[in-house]
Amino acid sequence: MKLFPDSASVQLEFDKIKSLLAEHTRTAYAREKAMSLRIHTRKEFIELELAQSHAYLLIQQTGQHFPNDFVLNISRELKLLGIPGAVLTGEDFVQVRKLSEGTRLIFKWFEADRQEAYPSLYEVVRNAYYEKNIIAGIDKVMDEQGYVKDDASKELGEIRSSLYRKRNELRRSFEKIVQKLSKSGYIADIEEAFLNGRRVVAIYAEHKRQVKGILHGESDTRRTSFVEPEETIELNNDIYSLENEERAEIYRIMRTLTAELSVYAPLLKNYHDILGEFDFIRAKSRLALDMNASLPQLKERSGIELIKAFHPLLYLYNRKSGKPVIPVNLKLDEKQRILIISGPNAGGKTVTLKTVGLLQMMIQSGLLVPVHPDSCFGIFKQIMIHIGDTQSLEFELSTYSAHLKNMKFLMEEANGRTLFFIDELGSGSDPSLGGAFAEVFLEELVRKHAMGIVTTHYLNLKVMANKTPGIINGAMAFDEKNLLPLYQLNIGKPGSSYTFSIAERIGLEPRLIDRARQLVDENHFTLDKLLNRTEQDLRKIDQRDRELQKLLRENERLRKEMILVMDKEKHRQEVELLKQQNRVTEDRIAYLKDMERKLKQIVFDWRRTQDSENKQELLKQMHTLLFRQKEKQVSEKVRKKLDARYMETGLEPKTGDKVLMKQNNQVGQLVEIRGKKAIVQLGVIPLTVEYADLISVQEKEPKIS
Repeated sequence: MKLFPDSASVQLEFDKIKSLLAEHTRTAYAREKAMSLRIHTRKEFIELELAQSHAYLLIQQTGQHFPNDFVLNISRELKLLGIPGAVLTGEDFVQVRKLSEGTRLIFKWFEADRQEAYPSLYEVVRNAYYEKNIIAGIDKVMDEQGYVKDDASKELGEIRSSLYRKRNELRRSFEKIVQKLSKSGYIADIEEAFLNGRRVVAIYAEHKRQVKGILHGESDTRRTSFVEPEETIELNNDIYSLENEERAEIYRIMRTLTAELSVYAPLLKNYHDILGEFDFIRAKSRLALDMNASLPQLKERSGIELIKAFHPLLYLYNRKSGKPVIPVNLKLDEKQRILIISGPNAGGKTVTLKTVGLLQMMIQSGLLVPVHPDSCFGIFKQIMIHIGDTQSLEFELSTYSAHLKNMKFLMEEANGRTLFFIDELGSGSDPSLGGAFAEVFLEELVRKHAMGIVTTHYLNLKVMANKTPGIINGAMAFDEKNLLPLYQLNIGKPGSSYTFSIAERIGLEPRLIDRARQLVDENHFTLDKLLNRTEQDLRKIDQRDRELQKLLRENERLRKEMILVMDKEKHRQEVELLKQQNRVTEDRIAYLKDMERKLKQIVFDWRRTQDSENKQELLKQMHTLLFRQKEKQVSEKVRKKLDARYMETGLEPKTGDKVLMKQNNQVGQLVEIRGKKAIVQLGVIPLTVEYADLISVQEKEPKIS
């Protein structure tokens, strides 16, 4: 990616992100890669690195173990391995073995269907292979501590056997000499020592001439002399010679092993890079955990849509100090390419600008960022910034001259894949003239389809944004009542600088503030005041909107609960209806079984009897059983119709009431009561019935559908 100026990464504090990333690395390979972090412009590279960081983050969050615990920095040893004639030490071979073993564990980790589960991580080892002969060759010669084994060669085994015998012989001989000299009172307190690789006895200096042998030295006080006894000189010579032979044989074995493994030098270098690459991916995931970062969406074309985005460094700092961080929400696309942010000083304009720039650089370098996962980042090929005082003493440029020079370069180089950030556009010159040039700059940048964010206090730029396609206003919220910035970006409206409000907050004399108001152009003051009032009104509207949304959510919750209750009641009623239907069915089945039993009994009795009178009686029983039941069914139907239309009052019938006659299931009006008898008007016919057979009823109210 092309950056302008060269210090852009420092001004956007990308260098601090790289330092934080480097702190999480454990290998020199990963640390170097972190400090020289590349910002990619090709989508496939960015997607791969983001996917790797996200995959490793998921591994850590789910408690899985990835086998990259080896911290190896042996690039020098591997380079030496590839040089003809070079010889590695035992410690070097131990490190090479650890490197190969670490790579083996990584290949084994990917065997359990993890290639498909984590394809981006598997991409690191896709073109590599594991060579088991490396560990086998080292284990044949070395033990785990890096010492050459006795059976590494036949010659070494014979030499060490001879050494073992000679050292035992020397030990026995030396012990006899020490006992003899000790009885004579010649031995000093320390008795024996080793000098120049030879075993010597410690003799009091005054007796040194009493012991035959070679004098190897004296103590600092000259009270003790170290003498090699005459009896052990030959044995020491033999041991010294054998030790030289052992060293020569070990060197030969090491040289042979180095030559054998030299053919794997490129492969081992690849192993070293693989472990370093996984360490780098691990560092990126650890940084993502610190920042509570996530994987956003990525698209090929230019554009930015941030949802709940945080400045990474500010987030880390405020989390340590326990302060809240206000997230940023904004969108730049084809329809709204340039965002003009206005508002009071120290209100968060520059922080918002830097947040967008830093997040864009991080995402294109493969780092997860602290935004909502639904956020979307496009890909830009150049980032251009103009932040702070650019006055140059070397080239005798004033602040505004340097500003114009940067604007000239930006307008010449900007295109549809450019993301720019300009802090305080037009400042450093006469407001009216600087504002005019600022409008020209913005018009040109819109024409070139560049995207970016501009901060300003100029009213003319706020007005321009409302009428120029591709440019939108944004304002940093300000609590005018408490005179405090809220650090919240509101898109779609300009903001006031709150110049007079801030002056009142810091305690400037009202007399001076009033005088300043008189000097300000009336239209300018009216517009700024209008912006103040508009911003505060919009804040109230936003608050009411949030309250309304809360009430709507509560209403929706209650509606769902009511529907759930109604569904349960409907289900209960359906179950009850089924129970009633089942009960009616059971009664009918019982009735039919009873009728079947009675009919069978009648048929049985018919066949047994020969008397005609008895048969006539049986016929009557059958007639009663069949036809009276039919009458009963008809009566039940009539009764159901009456029950659907009338309901019992539970009161004693009195003159004028509607009554139900039990005998015929008909409803009439009670006209007169005569003792135990009653006159009921049924249509036009008066009927005399038993008073006790009457039930007082009333018509049911019709259901409203």
